[in-house]
Amino acid sequence: MERLTANNITVSYKGCKIIDDISVELNKGEIVSILGVSGVGKTTLFNAIAGLIKTDDGTIMLDGSNITGTTGNVSYMLQKDLLLPYKTIIDNVSLPLVIRGEKKTRARDIASGHFHEFGLEGTQDKYPNQLSGGMRQRAALLRTYLFSDKVALLDEPFSALDSITKSSMHQWYLRVMEQIKLSTFLITHDIDEAILLSDRIYIMAGTPGKITEEITIVNPEPRNEDFAVSERFMEYKKYILEKLKG
Repeated sequence: MERLTANNITVSYKGCKIIDDISVELNKGEIVSILGVSGVGKTTLFNAIAGLIKTDDGTIMLDGSNITGTTGNVSYMLQKDLLLPYKTIIDNVSLPLVIRGEKKTRARDIASGHFHEFGLEGTQDKYPNQLSGGMRQRAALLRTYLFSDKVALLDEPFSALDSITKSSMHQWYLRVMEQIKLSTFLITHDIDEAILLSDRIYIMAGTPGKITEEITIVNPEPRNEDFAVSERFMEYKKYILEKLKG
């Protein structure tokens, strides 16, 4: 079942096309990566889907409704966690609910109900500077989920983490996604990350950026670290490298 579709999206800046005629779709409960080198227009595509910039052409549909050029329909998580340093973790993650009109106490109660699920139990009254980078990203993802449990746009959410923390976060992320089934577009330039986390991968390349390939990843269920060293994984990686070079 299609949850979100972007059809024939073109965006220009000062007369120059940044992305051209891009069409992507996200089904319910899927994790779909947008993979490409820096500067190819991945974030521009996300900004268009989120309604933060105007498109020259194309439409964005969410659950059958046209949301082109409108904000507040999907959640959007950037590379940095952007947690407010003067607020506790519970107040940081419940902020989207408060903005939407929930009373502060009620918003805290709703958010608290997800802390165990997201591996954040015991951090409610801590401040961001008291948490590790990985824990802050967990809090940021919970805040993103509470903004919208329909579709999330994650822009390189693990890129700032060291390799060991990133590997641990990948496994945590897959476990959480199995529970919450959040339909997710994920921007990355990390091939291994895209293969490990995704149900499908769109490859973006060129100037202006275009979708040049769509790849379906057949993962074992449940996905685990063994998949990342399997022959099938290496075959996907080799194929993607060839397509990126092409």
